[in-house]
Amino acid sequence: MRLILFGAPGVGKGTQAKILSSKLNIPHISTGDILRESVKNQTEWGKKAQEIMNRGELVSDDIMISIIKTRLGKPDSKNGFILDGFPRTEVQAQALDELLVELNMNKVSVVNIVADEKEIINRLNSRRACKECGKIFTIDQIAELDKCPNCGAENSFYLRDDDKTDVIKKRLEIFKSSTLPVLNYYKNRGRVIAINGIGNSKEVNDSILLELNK
Repeated sequence: MRLILFGAPGVGKGTQAKILSSKLNIPHISTGDILRESVKNQTEWGKKAQEIMNRGELVSDDIMISIIKTRLGKPDSKNGFILDGFPRTEVQAQALDELLVELNMNKVSVVNIVADEKEIINRLNSRRACKECGKIFTIDQIAELDKCPNCGAENSFYLRDDDKTDVIKKRLEIFKSSTLPVLNYYKNRGRVIAINGIGNSKEVNDSILLELNK
């Protein structure tokens, strides 16, 4: 099964991708995670990507397409995958279709998770990242912790620039102007499943699996 999890920033794509990856036994490919790893390692284009992401803007099509082409070429993607954070522009969507043909893979299905803007802003404002490993948590997950449960770093939690309200609003504006055309691209090809993103992660996941089983 080849899936794209689609939706605005903070809608829950990452959470659902991890659950689906475990249940379907296919890799979760998060471009956000790949970018953050590159930023952490301060690679040449990781530094450029950091500046762009801190402004709430989209990383260039060329960089993103190159990342995905490399990742989908790995053996664990052969039997299926879940894309989270890609494609974000129509150019990327077209490039993905071309890449799938090149790799002799079937076309993807799109799971569109929807939540209102107020809910999204509240969710992103409630996230904290670890300065050392980059892992992201909700405030509830780390409320009584003074060490990162992922890497053990002390007093390392912080609010990322791109999770601050003014940047979130800019990210949502960019999503509406640049990324919604991607949804229309796939709708025109009849490959979109709409899912209500309001509710706990299990409820949302049950809805996704129900629709996929149809």
